[in-house]
Amino acid sequence: MTPEEIARLPYRPCVGVMLLNAEGNVFVGQRNDRNEDAWQMPQGGVDKGEAPDAAALRELWEETGVTADLVQIVAETASWLPYDLPHDLVPRIWKGRYRGQEQKWFLMRFLGTDDQVDIATEHPEFSTWRWQEPVHLVDRIVPFKRAVYERVVAEFAPYLGL
Repeated sequence: MTPEEIARLPYRPCVGVMLLNAEGNVFVGQRNDRNEDAWQMPQGGVDKGEAPDAAALRELWEETGVTADLVQIVAETASWLPYDLPHDLVPRIWKGRYRGQEQKWFLMRFLGTDDQVDIATEHPEFSTWRWQEPVHLVDRIVPFKRAVYERVVAEFAPYLGL
């Protein structure tokens, strides 16, 4: 695809979850479809007719096994935050229909225990996971998502002790 063709593509509606534990650290998972370090917070598409908060709870469960009763929604980003995929990835992801994603992020407090996190889900996205200090979160994210993560961390900073 040419850069002009990619620029005409829409963004895929998506939600993201910053899951915060009692110690103030954030859940990150190592993507299982990448050879290099590719850590990220849970995220995924919004189904047609689905409310963003419902999509966030569904995606959290699908990717981490964490159920809605184990979290409290604390905040959400004021707007949708877009990011573009690298041009070489556009034809290979989502059948080339989107240039990237436009994400609504939710900050959720995890009320459960680590043994209630189970990334061995029906369609696993992560090979491993850990709790990450918010101050180091952006450093370990794939480069093309860093600007969005910076905005999410900045917007949720009052809740993160930053």
